[in-house]
Amino acid sequence: MGLAVADPPVLDRMGDVVPNLSDSQRTVLELLLREGQGHLFQHWQAGQNEEDKIRFLNQVEKLNDNYPGGLAAYIHNARKLLADSKAGRNPFDGYTPSVPTGEQLNYGDEDFMKFEEAGVKEAKNAVFVLVAGGLGERLGYSGIKIALPSQITTETCYLDLYIQHILALQEASGSHGSGIPLVIMTSDDTHSKTQKLLEDNEYFGMSPDQVHLLKQEKVACLADNDARIALDPSDPYLIQTKPHGHGDVHTVLHTSGLLPRWQTEGRKWLLFFQDTNGLLFKGIPAALGVSSIRDLDVNSLAVPRKAKEAIGGISKLTHENGSQMVLNVEYNQLDPLLRSSGYPDGDVNDPTTGYSPFPGNINQLVIKIGPYIEELLRTKGAIVEFVNPKYKDASKTSFKSSTRLECMMQDYPRTLSPSAKVGFSVLDTWLAYAPVKNNPEDAAKIPEGNPKHSPTSGEMAIYKAHCLMLRKAGAQIEDPKQEVFNGQSVEVWPRVIWSPKWALTFADVCKNLSGQLQISQRSTLVLNGAHIQLEDVTVDGTLLLCGIPESEAKLSNVRVQNKGWSFKSVDYKDTTYPEVTRIRGFELEKLEQCSIAFDQPGSCLIQNVSL
Repeated sequence: MGLAVADPPVLDRMGDVVPNLSDSQRTVLELLLREGQGHLFQHWQAGQNEEDKIRFLNQVEKLNDNYPGGLAAYIHNARKLLADSKAGRNPFDGYTPSVPTGEQLNYGDEDFMKFEEAGVKEAKNAVFVLVAGGLGERLGYSGIKIALPSQITTETCYLDLYIQHILALQEASGSHGSGIPLVIMTSDDTHSKTQKLLEDNEYFGMSPDQVHLLKQEKVACLADNDARIALDPSDPYLIQTKPHGHGDVHTVLHTSGLLPRWQTEGRKWLLFFQDTNGLLFKGIPAALGVSSIRDLDVNSLAVPRKAKEAIGGISKLTHENGSQMVLNVEYNQLDPLLRSSGYPDGDVNDPTTGYSPFPGNINQLVIKIGPYIEELLRTKGAIVEFVNPKYKDASKTSFKSSTRLECMMQDYPRTLSPSAKVGFSVLDTWLAYAPVKNNPEDAAKIPEGNPKHSPTSGEMAIYKAHCLMLRKAGAQIEDPKQEVFNGQSVEVWPRVIWSPKWALTFADVCKNLSGQLQISQRSTLVLNGAHIQLEDVTVDGTLLLCGIPESEAKLSNVRVQNKGWSFKSVDYKDTTYPEVTRIRGFELEKLEQCSIAFDQPGSCLIQNVSL
């Protein structure tokens, strides 16, 4: 006989329906029934599907263990948030937004170089935390996103790129002991693939002991406004689950036991970043320097933001009771919040700068580890959540599909005390922000002038950043030309790539250049070595330079001219090409190049020649 929700006493009858219950299984059954989840057991019958029932209860125990406060807290939070959603309540009711005060960083000026220098010194006391729980399917790539090449000139994947920078910071800062730790938060979808990527590439030069993989767990889906837990449509003994959001990084760090160890080792900073931004490490040294010099508990990295652009705005929020906080407000919340708070025009651009006065959050955080540990002990790692149900109609009584609670990494400051020192650092967009999150079709539909955030634009942004950095250092770089790939009009700059061993900071770029460096638009320049100097060098074609750490090389009065490498347009629908080629819309044609390897210890001078 089936177990009806209303049958009294339901729990007593569970002994017949599920014999030999353990204490922990009985506890979660009591919890579910107490929280109005009896519908989960309506189809259960004595003597049937015993293994399935145990499998179900094991899943419930896991869901209960992995959420701060357990499933009861999850259900209570869900009911409140669903009620707020149905009523249309603004999570920032009672708050008035205003423009906060932060650090405006201008690449290459005296203050920027001061912050960069301080940041490199502090790096030995840092821990890097990569949130990398996603697959590349949304981009048209079947692998994990961090395995995707950041650009095809050197085919360096994102994870390799990030580790190269951390190792360069490790060396430049004189890191002691076991080196700078790297945490990678994975998911069920990415964990084993991330482990394999690391092992297949010998951790890209890191010690395996430096790398910590922490897996994010999923949360239960909700079927309705009463927060009734949803069963999987294909399995009546399986609760449907979905990701909880990248805010879980704080929970997994709290439960990992790593934080107290790092604090004992003298580490001071946690640097959080996300998976497919090929420029993010260009701004990290300066941002870390800001945190150190300004003694910030939280420092959010930001870029100039156009009004109503689909990127959150850093705002100062003042409550009716006088309390204040500085944090990210999502773009779809910022405009109505401004309009309801005495700003009739809402989110608009400043007529002087052409940008919104609220800088754009790019989901990179620098957090001081001591106060962070104290806060997580208080909250058990829980972050302020939200729910985003898709309703069937205006009555908001039923969902199109199940929903779940979500949380975001950047909402960490929302629960901090008013005494916490929360700031932000604004960097040039060209320097620090080129995320890859849109597939070719979606990117092509984005109105001209707005960022595409595609594999095509992300790669071109890396070349542009290197060219502009060289220009700041006095090099003569030919202007880009406009080309169309995958329906996206992009600026094609000279393909300049260097490893962080060659230049980690602007001071490094300046130190490695003297005289004049001239690069034509059609050129490719790759610099992969710690000690390679360029003095009066002209490149019109492709020049590849690689040096071992024990070598010191200098090119003086050298002209390079050859047919070079070029991009050939490819249709992303043409399945004869690899995925990494199709999603970019171009392949690399290697016609001619000049390649020089400085592979012997000692000094090497190449001067007064044409190559």
